[in-house]
Amino acid sequence: MSRQFDHLADVEVFLIVAEKLSISAAAIDLSTTPSVISRTITRLEKKLGIQFFRRTTRHLSLTEAGQLYYEKMQHAFQLIDHAERVVQGEQLQISGKIKLSVPTTYGHYRLPPLLEKFLLKYPDIQIEISISNRNVDLIAEGFDLAIRQGQLPNSTLIARPLEQAPLKLVASPAYLKRMGIPKNLEELKHHQCIAFELPSSGKITPWFLKNDNEEIQWIPTNRILVKEDIVGVVTLAESGLGICQSYDFIVNEKIQQGKLQPILNTYAGHTRPFSLLYAQHKHMSSATRALIDFLCSNDD
Repeated sequence: MSRQFDHLADVEVFLIVAEKLSISAAAIDLSTTPSVISRTITRLEKKLGIQFFRRTTRHLSLTEAGQLYYEKMQHAFQLIDHAERVVQGEQLQISGKIKLSVPTTYGHYRLPPLLEKFLLKYPDIQIEISISNRNVDLIAEGFDLAIRQGQLPNSTLIARPLEQAPLKLVASPAYLKRMGIPKNLEELKHHQCIAFELPSSGKITPWFLKNDNEEIQWIPTNRILVKEDIVGVVTLAESGLGICQSYDFIVNEKIQQGKLQPILNTYAGHTRPFSLLYAQHKHMSSATRALIDFLCSNDD
């Protein structure tokens, strides 16, 4: 039996309330009254048998179920919008400017070939890219999208997974010839390990390893500490200054060229997530939506 979706108008109201976390602000946005908005939310909660919001006299926040429904329905509405644009032939006419924030690893090594394909497909779209390891405030700084690595904090931002990026330990052939190849973590302690300090916390980034399905976070300690530019650890390793850990999409080409050599392969296999973040907007530009769809469906 087919399911009826006559409540989609109520869902659109819910999405706006969830975005603004304010009944009054949603009412202003929709040119109606707070009481109408409240009745709509109550009707939808009753239909689905769940509570979307925690309510106090001064604060409105999403419950766990509300957050999940918000993310799923926002994605569903984007798919509907995309389908309509495709059948109307709008895809060929999309234009506009996108402001994007990406970390240095992604900006220098992963993003360029993806953007080349995207801009060939959408020649009227312009992209302004901030390549930095600083965690920007998307809303305050006017960014449309941000790519972020690692586990993400709880946030009202939408987070879409992009990929699980594998990691490798590498060093230059010259360094390994001079210092020898470590066979285990105990021997690794006595090598020149190139560490990176997280700008946000000042802490050393652990090396993420895997051995017999055991997840290991190993803290490198030695004389070389890189700050600000995490890609710098690869440059220093390539120059023969020590061992570093980096993503396959950065080091694989250098390995094929003989500039770097993987080590401790028995500890390989760990991956780190990259996600695409954006704020929920009722009137998100077609250019931004096109880039979201492209990046999240990319198979490269």
